[in-house]
Amino acid sequence: MEDAIRYGLRIVIEAPFTDALAATRIALADAGFSVVMDMDVRATFKRKLDVEFEPYVIFGVCNPALALRALNANRDLGLLLPCHVVVRAEGERSVVEAVDPLAMIALARPTDEVREVAIDARSRLLRVLAELEEAAAPRGQVLHA
Repeated sequence: MEDAIRYGLRIVIEAPFTDALAATRIALADAGFSVVMDMDVRATFKRKLDVEFEPYVIFGVCNPALALRALNANRDLGLLLPCHVVVRAEGERSVVEAVDPLAMIALARPTDEVREVAIDARSRLLRVLAELEEAAAPRGQVLHA
């Protein structure tokens, strides 16, 4: 797993989009995240713009305990919540990306308490990506972007 973009975390796995989407939901729940928003970008573009697009879903995810800690430390952090996780098709492979909470809080000039929450959230998101990698590992088909 590597940071492929400066504000996010990313893995590429040799798995069909629908499998990656289902596995991501499970991994997020295992890490204590609830999916509070689920945007099917492909369906939205087709419906609203009559444009074809590859399978692409954006999850807004929240860990309520972390959100409470963050908002108690700084009410303005609600502008940065929930965390976003993207699952998208890239040919026969799937890409799973998560916003890096440490990059996001840099916008807020974080206190130590806010930084601790972001580190916890980042650790959990890394665990999600690692779980997805591990699930694909027995097939020996994990690639890094």
